[in-house]
Amino acid sequence: MTREEARTMLTEMTEGYSLLRHARTVELVMEGLGKHFGEDPDKFAITGLLHDADYEKHPEQHPQVIVDKLNDLGEPEIAHAVAGHYTHWRVARETLLDKCIVAADEITGFIVASALIRPTKIEGIKVKSVMKKFKTATFAASVDRQECQKGAEMIGWELRELIEFIIPILQEHKEELQLSADS
Repeated sequence: MTREEARTMLTEMTEGYSLLRHARTVELVMEGLGKHFGEDPDKFAITGLLHDADYEKHPEQHPQVIVDKLNDLGEPEIAHAVAGHYTHWRVARETLLDKCIVAADEITGFIVASALIRPTKIEGIKVKSVMKKFKTATFAASVDRQECQKGAEMIGWELRELIEFIIPILQEHKEELQLSADS
């Protein structure tokens, strides 16, 4: 599967801007993690792009609809990673791809939420300010803090290190993601 094919699949299943932006941010972070660990950045990116593709139209079946589609298309590694992108689903995380999607998903959404409330958005955001928000249970309350911690641990990093890795990736794409001060 190419990234273009993955994008087409995503837009066929997802229409909402917020979820599309989340898919794109996790795609970018996963690409970065793939490069960092010397893995296939496209496979990592596609996993990030499609991990929530069925959520909007099939929330009760999520992620099984997209997992089935990926398996049918001959992408079992990506399908397995997507099937286990939330630890409560009790899917074994066997590969680095499986672990990185857990590491990237929740915390990337949290960093975006942290940026959106700032006048300068992602510009100039510091790990310290994200960590401060992380400790505030009422901020972005739907983000599973334990999941963020587990994801970082799965790849052998501290949560601060993971946040420090993600911020520049989002900053590099701030205009596209509408995370710049003037967007």
